[in-house]
Amino acid sequence: MTSDGSKIVVCPQGPLIVRGEFTIEDGHGQEVPTNRTTVALCRCGSSAIKPFCDGTHKLKNFEKRS
Repeated sequence: MTSDGSKIVVCPQGPLIVRGEFTIEDGHGQEVPTNRTTVALCRCGSSAIKPFCDGTHKLKNFEKRS
């Protein structure tokens, strides 16, 4: 947990769960709108609502390799 209370949790074979006060920016530095204090970010690359997770990793049998 950071000093401002935000936290990132890595879910095995799943998304990154972000909780607290945060902003998300795209590759161009533009803020991605969200009005939530908890979001799930896609790690598998197959989500239809990127950067957010839609659960597709379960269908794709996503396995994060090191």
